[in-house]
Amino acid sequence: MGSGEKVFVYEDLLKHKDRNDCWLLISGKVYNVTQFLEDHPGGDEVLLAASGKDATNDFEDVGHSDDAREQMQKYYIGEVDATTIPARRMYQAQTSTAATQQEEPGFLFKIIQFLVPLLILGFAFGLQFLGKKEKTET
Repeated sequence: MGSGEKVFVYEDLLKHKDRNDCWLLISGKVYNVTQFLEDHPGGDEVLLAASGKDATNDFEDVGHSDDAREQMQKYYIGEVDATTIPARRMYQAQTSTAATQQEEPGFLFKIIQFLVPLLILGFAFGLQFLGKKEKTET
């Protein structure tokens, strides 16, 4: 980071998340994308939804081209102080015995769907085999 670069705190980003004033935080860098909202190929809603938070994952998940990454530089306005970024919350799916019990009948049903046709097929071959055996004995 050069000495002339502006350093923002995370709270600054929260003040700039609407159509008339939209900043994004991507990889620790702050971009003022207000002028780019109408030109964004994915629409302005995508950028507005990514504002007010760390949008790094949103940006990387899309797989932007090298040209898009170069174009970002004209919207660059500074860095964010990493110590002011809140820790990411890790959400865990809630598990309950009711959910586990619901999964078991589904699994049993899948096994039955697989086994019943096999049993019918085996029964048909068995009957055919017995039929041929009776013909050869007479």
